[in-house]
Amino acid sequence: MDIAERRREYTRASLDVDTVARNPLEQFAQWFDDALHSELREPTAMALATVDADGRPAARMVLLKGFDARGFVFYTNYDSRKGRELAANPHASLLLYWAELERQIRIEGGIEQLAAADSDEYFRTRPLGARIGAWASPQSQVIGKGALMVRVAEMGLRHGLNPSRPPHWGGYRVVPREFEFWQGRPSRLHDRVRYRKSAGDDWIIERLAP
Repeated sequence: MDIAERRREYTRASLDVDTVARNPLEQFAQWFDDALHSELREPTAMALATVDADGRPAARMVLLKGFDARGFVFYTNYDSRKGRELAANPHASLLLYWAELERQIRIEGGIEQLAAADSDEYFRTRPLGARIGAWASPQSQVIGKGALMVRVAEMGLRHGLNPSRPPHWGGYRVVPREFEFWQGRPSRLHDRVRYRKSAGDDWIIERLAP
């Protein structure tokens, strides 16, 4: 199969600077609600892109766990590769892609850690296995599967049925300074609308060439 010949037309919807919400968070909430009600398999999945101290980029999938006027929240191990890169360069980009809706959203901004109390509150809602796993996994380090399972058993015995949050695990918030909403269109003439942070709570809204 020649993958270069794989093509499809995008025809579901359109997007224009005159009809989008004046605030990007409102526009995000509208599209996110559409995704949630479209029975997509992972509507909260998003690519998180970071850059290390030498300027080398990396991306991986994480899950969106909350959003409001302050920003977009996800959780991870602070000692993981992404945690180390965010410590060295506290800026990130998020990408949510909903193929069935022919839409994607890019969000760029600075990074801040959540307050410990907020991370504690979320950690308590996780399944027990995930909480034990947060203690057991030295995320991003080389490890054998057998060794990992031994650590899981050890941490399960040590922490019991109500493990507290590990100090090396918690939440981050991406504080947005730029959004781009992308709607697929025929002939690759896709609709792209960008919001750029201006003074105060104002946003500059612009249409980008596809």
